[in-house]
Formats: sequence, C-alpha cells, structure tokens
Amino acid sequence: MRHTQTNTHRFCSRSRFIYNNNYTVWNFVPKNLFEQFRRIANFYFLIIFLVQLMIDTPTSPVTSGLPLFFVITVTAIKQGYEDWLRHKADNEVNGAPVFVVRSGSLVQTRSKNIRVGDIVRVAKDETFPADLVLLSSDRPDGTCHITTASLDGETNLKTHYSVAETSVCQSVSQLEALQAVVECQQPEPDLYRYRCIFLLFVFVRPLGPENLLLRGARLKNTKEIFGVAVYTGMESKMALNYKCKSQKRSAVEKSMNTFLIIYLIILLSEAILSTILKYAWQAEIKWDEPFYNQKTERNAFLLICFYFLAFLVLYNFIIPISLYVTVEMQKFLGSFFIGWDLDLYHEESDQKAQVNTSDLNEELGQVEYVFTDKTGTLTENEMQFRECSINGTKYREVNGKLLPEGMTDDSPDGSMPPLMGDELLFLKAVSLCHTVQISYDQSDCLAVGGDPFSHANGVSSSPMEYYASSPDEKALVEATKRYKLLHVLEFDPNRRRMSVILQTPSGNTTFFSLRTLVVACRHFSPEEYIDVDKKLNSARTALQQREERLQEAFSYIEKDLQLLGATGVEDKLQDKVQETIEALRLAGIKVWVLTGDKHETAVSVSLSCGHFHRTMNILELLQQHSDNECAEQLRILSRRLREDHVIQHGLVVDGASLSLALREHEKLFMEVCKNCSAVLCCRMAPLQKAKVVRLLKTSPEKPITLAIGDGANDVSMIQEAHVGIGIMGKEGRQAVRNSDYAIARFKFLAKLLLVHGHFYYIRIATLVQYFFYKNVCFITPQFLYQFFCLFSQQTLYDSVYLTLYNICFTSLPILVYSLFEQLVHPHVLQNKPGLYRDISKNSLLSFRTFLYWTVLGFCHAFVFFFGSYILMGEDTTLMGNGQMFGNWTFGTLVFTVMVITVTLKLALETHFWTWMNHFVTWGSIAFYFIFSLFYGGIIWPFLHTQDMYFVFVQLLSSGSAWFAIIIIVITCLFPDVLKKVLYRHLQPTSTQKSQGRNKLKCHSKLKCDRGREEKRFCPSCCLNEPMWSQVINLAAQEGLGVYTHIA
Repeated sequence: MRHTQTNTHRFCSRSRFIYNNNYTVWNFVPKNLFEQFRRIANFYFLIIFLVQLMIDTPTSPVTSGLPLFFVITVTAIKQGYEDWLRHKADNEVNGAPVFVVRSGSLVQTRSKNIRVGDIVRVAKDETFPADLVLLSSDRPDGTCHITTASLDGETNLKTHYSVAETSVCQSVSQLEALQAVVECQQPEPDLYRYRCIFLLFVFVRPLGPENLLLRGARLKNTKEIFGVAVYTGMESKMALNYKCKSQKRSAVEKSMNTFLIIYLIILLSEAILSTILKYAWQAEIKWDEPFYNQKTERNAFLLICFYFLAFLVLYNFIIPISLYVTVEMQKFLGSFFIGWDLDLYHEESDQKAQVNTSDLNEELGQVEYVFTDKTGTLTENEMQFRECSINGTKYREVNGKLLPEGMTDDSPDGSMPPLMGDELLFLKAVSLCHTVQISYDQSDCLAVGGDPFSHANGVSSSPMEYYASSPDEKALVEATKRYKLLHVLEFDPNRRRMSVILQTPSGNTTFFSLRTLVVACRHFSPEEYIDVDKKLNSARTALQQREERLQEAFSYIEKDLQLLGATGVEDKLQDKVQETIEALRLAGIKVWVLTGDKHETAVSVSLSCGHFHRTMNILELLQQHSDNECAEQLRILSRRLREDHVIQHGLVVDGASLSLALREHEKLFMEVCKNCSAVLCCRMAPLQKAKVVRLLKTSPEKPITLAIGDGANDVSMIQEAHVGIGIMGKEGRQAVRNSDYAIARFKFLAKLLLVHGHFYYIRIATLVQYFFYKNVCFITPQFLYQFFCLFSQQTLYDSVYLTLYNICFTSLPILVYSLFEQLVHPHVLQNKPGLYRDISKNSLLSFRTFLYWTVLGFCHAFVFFFGSYILMGEDTTLMGNGQMFGNWTFGTLVFTVMVITVTLKLALETHFWTWMNHFVTWGSIAFYFIFSLFYGGIIWPFLHTQDMYFVFVQLLSSGSAWFAIIIIVITCLFPDVLKKVLYRHLQPTSTQKSQGRNKLKCHSKLKCDRGREEKRFCPSCCLNEPMWSQVINLAAQEGLGVYTHIA
C-alpha cells in the first residue's frame, strides 16, 4: 500500500520519465560492446585478435583487428542511431507541456516533472500525462468523458466520476488548500482494476477504476478537469503494459548460425590436420629441418598448442566477419524501400508504410500462415445504419429516409404509410437509449442549464461532433437525428447491454434497453420508478461491494421487457480485401481470422471477404462444455476431413471450445486445423489469439507466422508471431507501436509479402551464400600452400590483402546486389502469386544449396591455386628478364585471379542491372588494380617492411601472367554459365519461365506515342527518387520498357 498526499511529495516515484531506449550516453559503449560480443563470430575474432597479440603468428594482428573494429563500429553506429530515434520519441512525450497547481497558481511545466501528489489540470482533447484520480471537472456532476483508444483499442466514450467530496473544488485556490491522502495499491498493469481509499478530514471514500484517469487516454467533451497524480512515468498503467519484446530472429539468421558452426568445424579440422601433418613431416629424418629452422619438440604440449593456434590464426578468414555488418547494412538500407513505395501509401489518411524493425525484412518472404483480426483490419470499423425490423416489418434506409421493404424513394409522400405506435416507440428507443455526447466548437453551449438542442434552430453554424460509448450507438443516433434523462445503466461485458430510464414530456417514465442491436422497453409507474431510483442510488453510493450491488440492481430493473425490434448496422469491408486473401491463398499462405465477434457475424464477414468460399464445407467446433465432448467432436471432424479429402473445408471454432481444445487435445486440434483451407476463431480473448499463434509456430513443422491487427487487443498476437504487422486504423496506435511493420490498409499486405518479401529474401539468401563462397575461395589456397611450404605457417597473401579483401575489394558489389536485385518485375510477382512458393520453406538456404556454394568455393580455390602453379611452374619465360616468380608474386597472382573471379561470379548471378551495379562491379576490379599499383609501386615510409614492393608491377608486365589470369577465370566460370543455360532450358523454375516471358529493356531515351521526349526511367534512380514505383506504373501503361533482365 502506498500513501499519496495531495500538494505534497512524501512519496518519491522511482521514475517520472517514460523511456523505451536501450542505452544512455554513459552506458552505450560498454553495453553495446557486451551485446555485440555475445555474437559468436565477433567473440571468435576477438579471441583470434588477442591470440595474435600474445604469440608469434604468421599474420599481423591488424589483419583481424581492423575488420573487427570496422564491424563493431558500423554496427554500433546503426544501433546508436536507432536508439537515438527512440530517445527523440521519448523526449517528445516527456517534454510535453502540462499545468500543475503549485504555490497558489497554475504553473506550466513538463510532463517529466510531474510528481506523485501534484494536482494536474487537463483541458479538452489533451491526453493525461500521468495516472490521475479525478478530483473535479467543469461539470456540476463532477463527471468527464474520455477515450482510451491508445490503451485498449476502444474508440468508445467512457464516463469517469470525480471524488464526491472534492467535485466542488473547481478553483485553483480551493485545490491549493486541499489536504487529502490517497491510499492505493502498488502499480500493476491491469487497466481495469484499481482500488484505493481517499481520506479527507473525517471522510473515507473508496475509489475504483471509474475514478482513475489513465495516462495516454484523452479528455473529450469536457472543458477541463483537475486530478491528483498517483502513478507517474514508468509506474503508470500504460507504461507497465509495455511488453518487453522478445528478440525475433529470422529463419535466415538461424541458417547463418548453422552455416557458421559448420565453417568453424572446417576451420578446426584444417588447423588440426595442419598441426598433425607438420609433426608427421618432422618425424621423417629425410625431411629434417634445415639448420636455420628451429627443431620442433614433439612432446612439448605448449608448443603443440602454440602451433595449433598459429594455424587457427592463419585460416581464420574462412569465417566471414564482414558478413554480419553487410547483413546489418543491407537490412537497414533496404528497409527504406518499403516506406518509399507509393503503392503502400494511403492517400485518404496520408499514411505511408512504416518499418519498426529492419531485422525481419527477409521473413516477409517466408510466411506460411497469416493470422488476422476482423474489425478494423478486414473491415473499415465504420458502422452505418442499413436496415431495421419493427414488429415484423423490415425497413431500409434510402437517401436518409426509413422506408418499408418494397417501397422506393420516389414514391409520393402521400403514399407512404404513417408511423404507428410501435414504430415511433422503436425510433425513440434507438434515439434515446445511448450515451452519445454532442460537442460543438463553442463548448460553452454545453453548460448545464443550457438547451443542448439550441444549435438546431439554424442560428448557429457550429458543427456538431458525436462521441459515443460504441460505434453502433453513434451510427443509430446519426441515422435518426427531445426527454429528461434520469438514469443510465452502463454497458458491461457480462450483461452485454446498456439501458436508460427517461421521463417523457408527458411526465411518464420509460425504460429502454439495447442489447447487441436488439431494442426493448418497459414502462414504469411512479411507484415502480421510486423503487428503482432508490435501488440505483443506494448501489452507486455504497462504500463496499459497489459493483456487486450495481449488478443486482441492473438485473432487477432489466426484466419483463417488451421487444420492439432489431437494427442492422453494417461495418463494410475494406477495399480489395477479397482479392488480397485470394492472392495469399494462391501464394500458398493459409489465412486464419481471429476475432472477438460472435459466431454469426464472423462467418458472414468471412464469406463476404472470400476467406470462406460458398462451395466450401464449413465445419464447426462450437459450444463445447467438457473435455470429453470437445474430444469427441474433434474426432468426428477429423474423420470427416479424411473421408471428404477432395473438397475444401473451413473450420469455425469459438473461444470456449478453443480453451478446451488447447487444454488436453492440442495435437488433435492442430491436425484438424492444418487439414482445413481456412480457419475462423470467434469470441476470442486477446491472450487466446496469442496462444493460437504460439501453438502453430511451435508445432513440429515450425511454420513462419504473421499476425496483423489494428487494436491494442491484437498486440499480444502481433508480438507472438514471427512477423507482426499493425494497421493504422481507428483503434489507436498501440498495435502500430508494438508491430514490426505498419501499413494503412489490409490490401497492402499482398505487395508487402509477394513483392518486398520476395525481393528481400532472394537478396539476403544470395548474400549469405556468396559470402561463405568467397571466403572459401579466399582461405583454401592458403591451406593448400602449406603442403608446399612444409607447413611452416608462411602466409600466401600479403597482410594488407588479408585485411582489405572483405572490407574493400569484394564488399560493395554484393551490398549493391542485395539492395537492388530483382528476379522478375514487381508487377509479375503481384499478378502471379504462385511465384511466392518458389522461395518458401527457406529453399534458397537449404543444406543442398549451401553445399553447392561451399563445394563450388573449394573447386574454384583449387583451380586458382593449382592453375597458377601449373601455368607458372618452373617456366622462366613468365618474366620478361628470365627471372622466376617468387613467393609474393605467386600469391599475388592467386589473389588477383580470385578477386576477378568472385566478382564476375556475382555478376553472373545478377539479373537486374542498374548503373550502380555496373559502377561497383567494374569499379571494384579497377580499384584493386589501382590500389595494388600504388601500394607496391611506392616505398611507404610508415611501413616497417614492404614485401610487395614492385611485385604487382612485375606481374602485370608479364604477358604470360595475363594469359594465366584469363584462362583461370574462364575455367572457373564457364561451367557455371553452362549449368545455368542447361537448367534454364531443361528444368526451368516457374520464376525462370516468368523471366523469359517478361524481358524488358532499359533505354537511355524514351519517346512516348505523342512524340515528346521523356526522361529515362530506371529503378536505379530510387536512391534519389522514391517515386520510382509510380514511374514504373506509368511506363508500363505507356508500353515502355523500364529495366533489363539477364537470362
């Protein structure tokens, strides 16, 4: 129990700030270094670097230290920038201006300076800066209206009540003199539970959730309120509901870790083999070491460890440390393309797609199951009155008029039947049984005692704004467009209804009740109303068991009702929902709808949006009351699925049955679900949604899941799925803030997965495989060279080449490839969703593909080494003056062939060429030659030794060396070209077939049919022109080619 005293600060809150950042200025360096060295590759290279510092190794510590420093620095900059953005967002929240009562006046301060016990003033349409106990409002009854869309996703208007003893304190002087104590419980995240005691002099008042104004909620339809802060900063209920996001890892990252372990095994095997062969060679007397080579002691354990570590250092570059930093850069830079895509921009709401994390880009191309909310995600969440049934007669709304079924709007007024008693009573019910509030620009008109309908006389032009406790109420009131309100029986989830007691102009008392769009009434006699009024007032002023007594009073009143009719309110589908779901189905993605709506409504929406087909056999798991009953029904459904395997099946399950199924029969339930084409779960609680997602993603097949929703009730599901997407809808921003990606409409999901997901996956999959390939090519000749230097640990390459190989010579081509590569045109990917199946199940990073790239790397490495050795051999003609090649010349020849081959190998893998691809591909080769000429052609004074002096110049002066380079490069790449040609013609994939049918050429100048010259349009310009997708659409309409595919 904590004690809070108004206008004092005896209790010191642990934190008055809201913070979502990971670092501070003081802990950034140590904390970031700790997190980075938890990554196995970074820690491995740190150990290698320390080994190079401590013992005499064949390579300089710079060869490991410089790449490691580069990787750590780049990653730290990226993470620091992302955390700076979080700091910036936190500062905007913490720095928001607020007014507090201090020293007898209102003082403006910052949100972060609010202390527990401060009395805070909040004006209309402002958000509450802390959790406040409502002391008073500008309304005489001490109430206020708020919306909590940012907390729980509910857009309805909620009524909160001030403490009865303080509701008269509406001036600063009265509030300054107020001395009271609030005894409340310790902070907890439950938004709907709050218990405290308000002590004022001799008065003791128990308070509940209806007296607490939560941080993040917004004041509506009330000019101003005063409240005392009880929870601030990270102790507020909103902050306590921030879930610590679990670190999501993509399937590609998991594959990278697996490949890394395999390459570590290869590295250790090479180091152990080299150590064994070194001692085996020294055991032969005929291979006795020369006098200048120190004899190795065979039984010296320390020497064995020393030489093992030396070989480990020599071969350590087989582990691609720069892979991680390149992947980080590719994900970070690539994520901008989603925000730049105008096809994902929603003009009506002026919202573009948003990326909250770039670590899961490639996971968008691996989704197998989509879990979607219904209201606000598939639908617009805009209720519109369509029809009603009154006394058995169906009425429709036509051009603002309520007409019986069969009558048209053009009928003469005289022919329209007049509304009789039941019809009038029904319309009164839907017009009066609500908690809708009317707000005008001039708030003074709402003062008590004034006529709330004074604006209806046509004198004022102030627009009216409706606030309701549910969108259904608002829709009904807006459709019907005068009674004294006596009591409101508020809606609650147990009764699922709200009711009002009204006094008619004639003085009679009428009771109207509205339950899920069913309308009823009851007429009270004066004596009955006196009894009802007494019960309600007694329950509402009870100090203990107030909620239970209110429920008893409500049950007593809401009985013996007369049914008046029912209303039909429509929440229309969003644009292109049906087409999107069908595209996902063709892509091999199963769609599950998880909603809290009732069974009938959910099925109707599923049928209208194409989730369920009219010809689909709908199976039901509903209203199960016991484990045995649920198990038996599941077995019946499983049997029907096996017998009727030809047709498609859909499954409908409610929340209660789902709880039973997940308790004891998970395996059987999952078997039924996986054999259904579509699954609909209704009457779902938020945590049940997350349980369903977790159940599927942890199944033996471990499919990749995606959850999409727009409300705070979808947050748990969004965080549980592999990929979480928030819809920027009308239920607040909680889902968007907790998602990995955010889009404005459900229809954008198709392009996000089928196009962006496809591109991201093929790019990063090739990036990972290529990195391992080029490092095998890099270090294997070093291993082979040991067989020719008697395992003396002599390095084949110069230390500068060792350092710059992954950083400069081969890094940019693969980075640019991973940003711009497109196997097929985006329009083709959208029009042929089946192409998504080609990359499913992580197919491009399968063990078979990994083995191909690894074996290819070893083969190319053997050709590099032995090709150079055979062509060079003992032939003195390789040098113009008859001089033979030395060790560094041989190593430089191997290195030169390797740089050219691995760069051209990537060029063969490139299908989509831009000016930047050309620049970095040919520029990397040119940079290597230019750098080597300067590095070896000048004596650098800061270098202790310069073994490469004039080596590269002599190599290039040899015609035989040029001949060897050309022959070796062709020998390596020709089989790859032949394989590609044969496979494309004999066993083409569906993606390759689409490439063949959609070849387009890029022209420097394009002329339209009207003869005017147009600027060249190419997606490569997307670096400085984010509107390239719109340009492609325009060019396609004009019949112009905009890009080049290399078959």
